Amino acid sequence: MHQQEAWRRNLAVLWLGTFIAGMGFSEIMPFLSLYVDDLGTFTKGQLTMYSGVTYAVTFLVIALISPVWGRLADRKGRKLMLLRSSLGMAVVIGAMGFVTNVWQLIGLRFLQGLFAGYIPNASALVAAETPRKQSGRALGVLTTGYVSGNLIGPVLGGILAQVFTIRWTFVLTGILLLIVFTLSATMVHEHFQPVTRDQQAQRGPVLRSFKNPTLILVLLTSTMIIQMGNNSITPIISLYVRQLMHDAGPVTVVAGIIAALPGISTLLSAPKLGEYGDRRGTQRVLIFGYVFAVLMYFPQGFITSVWLLGVFRFMIGISDGALFPVVQTMLTKNSPQELTGTVFSWNQSFQVLGSMLGSLLGGVIANWFNYSGVFTFTALTLLLNFLLLWWLVPEIRHWRQRA
Repeated sequence: MHQQEAWRRNLAVLWLGTFIAGMGFSEIMPFLSLYVDDLGTFTKGQLTMYSGVTYAVTFLVIALISPVWGRLADRKGRKLMLLRSSLGMAVVIGAMGFVTNVWQLIGLRFLQGLFAGYIPNASALVAAETPRKQSGRALGVLTTGYVSGNLIGPVLGGILAQVFTIRWTFVLTGILLLIVFTLSATMVHEHFQPVTRDQQAQRGPVLRSFKNPTLILVLLTSTMIIQMGNNSITPIISLYVRQLMHDAGPVTVVAGIIAALPGISTLLSAPKLGEYGDRRGTQRVLIFGYVFAVLMYFPQGFITSVWLLGVFRFMIGISDGALFPVVQTMLTKNSPQELTGTVFSWNQSFQVLGSMLGSLLGGVIANWFNYSGVFTFTALTLLLNFLLLWWLVPEIRHWRQRA
């Protein structure tokens, strides 16, 4: 009974932690370019370059450093990594409010990447502490914390920047992350069995420790492709809305609403789909997520109504609510418990790579073809990813036998 209460309490506290963390990270993103502009006198080309570097440096560092933190989490515990990340981010993001030039900001964004990792470690801790039969539901619920924080963050950030100034928004975000640190330190409990450095060395290459290394690699690649699909749309969504509205009316308001719709439907669908996967098999949910995503992406490039775009974007959130938690659940169920931290850190690295590739490819494809080409590219990429999973993962092909 005590174990039952412990994992449920961890889930509740970490849901709140990921909600505040997601809100804190996302509330500074919309005006980061404006902040760069305030830090110097730049030409349009310089502003674009410095803004790009300011955004990209954090993602690049996260992709490179996550596996290191993951191995350390397996030796020292996921809770310690939660504390490292939340306290480090609180100090670094708070300090951004006091910079005097763009290079100081870029340096702090670099450090932000070094201290990142709250979300994957929260996921790893929940995955490790939750009974395997309920891990799908638990990870689905945890996903809603980060997603809902991400939804509220930009709105809250805009209000704070308007009321207090951009600089104070960084300081207030740092205070929010200190609250996350306090919650994690006092209310999260981990039953941790450390993996020693000698044990890690004896295991040799980490992939040999998995029963099915191919499955792990395919699932990690899937995380990258799903995130790449999501982010390939990001650079063009407001421009596409403007085109559909013929550059008339409240374009920015409508674009903001449409950008938020996938997050809302993910928030609503992820727990239910996770629970269904625990009952009937995660393979069913994975197949549904891919097929539904492909069917919803293809038409988006050919519609003529902004309202139809809103409907399809809402539907995409349902496929995200299926795919991200299910991939995490399958990683959990096919990994030794002592490697949960490592696997979730890999998953974060692949997700960040997907974000970088998606933003880059979305802009390039829109430039070469048009906006519809981005949606077609995304649908085809997800279709190829699904066919790869079908070919390489027998348990997905035999999903009917595992109902």
